[in-house]
Formats: sequence, structure tokens, C-alpha cells
Amino acid sequence: MFNLQNSHELHHRINTWYQHHARDLPWRRADCTAWGVMVSEFMLQQTPVNRVLPVWEEWMRRWPTPASLAAEDSAEAVRAWGRLGYPRRAQRLHGAAVAITKHHDGEVPADYDELLELPGVGAYTAAAITVFAFGRRATVIDTNIRRVHARAVMGKALPHKHLNAAETNLAEELMPQNTAVSCVWNASVMELGALVCVAKNPRCEQCPLEDICAWVKEGKPQAEYTPTGQSWHGTDRQLRGAMMAVLRAAHAPVPRELLTDFSTDITVPDALKVPVQDLRKLDSSQEQIDRCYSGLLKDKLAKERKDRVSL
Repeated sequence: MFNLQNSHELHHRINTWYQHHARDLPWRRADCTAWGVMVSEFMLQQTPVNRVLPVWEEWMRRWPTPASLAAEDSAEAVRAWGRLGYPRRAQRLHGAAVAITKHHDGEVPADYDELLELPGVGAYTAAAITVFAFGRRATVIDTNIRRVHARAVMGKALPHKHLNAAETNLAEELMPQNTAVSCVWNASVMELGALVCVAKNPRCEQCPLEDICAWVKEGKPQAEYTPTGQSWHGTDRQLRGAMMAVLRAAHAPVPRELLTDFSTDITVPDALKVPVQDLRKLDSSQEQIDRCYSGLLKDKLAKERKDRVSL
């Protein structure tokens, strides 16, 4: 295990590496607003940067402030979310925009506790906005950060399957006392985990910590478990996503049968032919179709009126 009394060495090495290797992302730039940072944090949850970038840029062009998004129907937020996945994030971001407009004069609150009161904002997101939007000291803990801590400090190949108290305490203990340095530290460790200290085939030869990394010194022991990626093909998530693609492409309510009865010979508008074809290619069971359709209605990602459905 790494000697935590030498944590200043970690701070110096990783922060210096970050200064030379950080990606130029729009939400990291000095002219990005707190709202821009907040939008990026919602979008980046379980979604890679390359998929987020074009959606974030279009979103900020269309809705540069919370008030501009709050003025729209939540269905438009879901439509603009596109194929980022987990569309309930779009609903929650819209709800947060409404709350910010009503209760915070249209400005993203800088207070951690006030951020936590917003729809869709949990401990991680509140800390990330506090740090990256307002330059305040807070402990940000995501999967990339946990992995760097596990290897460099604990000598383990991977962090625990789920964030635990020991990992949280370690992250807080490693946090630099200086506010400015701590903000860079949060970003730099996250970036190192995203680009170098990756889950599979880490690029140790590119890492600024290679000679002091506890995991390397231990001979890179195997992980205590085998990580399993989230399945996709044949899942309810895939089917729900295909249904949502049809609704996003439709700018008027569509017959319910278009989503729920693949045996029906129904006229499909030209604009919907591709997403409808993609939906029917899944060859899902009727039980799964009914379950997923009901789920969309329950989650308020779709609404039905007189047998017609829309976002």
C-alpha cells in the first residue's frame, strides 16, 4: 500500500501530467457556464465523451440557460437527448432546469446542499458541479477515480464492485487541502483513469505513477472479480431505446400499434420507416414488447391518448 504521508507526490505528479495531457473539452474551458458544466455531468453519466460532445454542443446552442430549457416541454428534452441512452436523465435535467428557474433565479446554485435538492442530482453530480463549475473544494468520486486510487494506493487491480466507506474515506484523505489544487486533482485523477489507468489493458508505461504505483510494485495481481459489462442485445433497454427512437423521429402522435403490434400491416410515414424497421428487426416477444411499452408510459417517457402515442 502506498504511504499516504507522501500523497503530495501523487498530487504533483498527476496534476503535472494533467496540464500536458488533458483533453480540450468545451465544458472544461474558462468560458463555460455552470449550466454548461451541469449539462455535461448529466450527459456523461455512463456515456463516453465522444458520444456526448455533439449532443452537448447542440443542447447548449439550443438551451444556453436553465430558463430556456425550462420554457420547453420535457418531451423536447427527451427528443434532443437522441441516442445518449438512459433518457430519464433528460427528464431529470429538464426538471432541474425548472427548479433552478423557479427557486434560484435561473442560476445554478453553488451550494452543495442546494444542488442535492435538484431533480437528478446525487452526491457525485453535486460534488462535480461544486468543483468544476464553481472551483470549490469537494470530493469527487467516479469509477475512473476509484480505479486510480485502488491501483496506485491500495495495490488492487480494481476497486470494490460498489463504492464503500473505505474508498470514500481514502478519496477524502487524498484530497489536497488547497482549494485550487484540489479542483485540479479531481479533474486530473479522473482523466488519468479515463485515458491511461483504464479498466482493461492499462497503459502503465504512460503513467506518471508507474515507479511508485502500489499495484505495479505488487506485480500487478489479478482482480478479485471479473468485471462484466452491461448486456445490450435482446434486453429491455435495447427494446425501449428502439421504441424511443420511433417517438423521437415522430413529430406527431403515432398509432400505438406501431410500437406494440409488429404483425399489424400499418402505413408507416417515410420519416419513421428506418426506426420502425430497426424496432421490428429485434424480433422481440409480445410479452417483452408489452412490458417495455408499459414501462415507458409508467416512467412518463411516453404518453398515450386515444390509442396514439407521443413523447
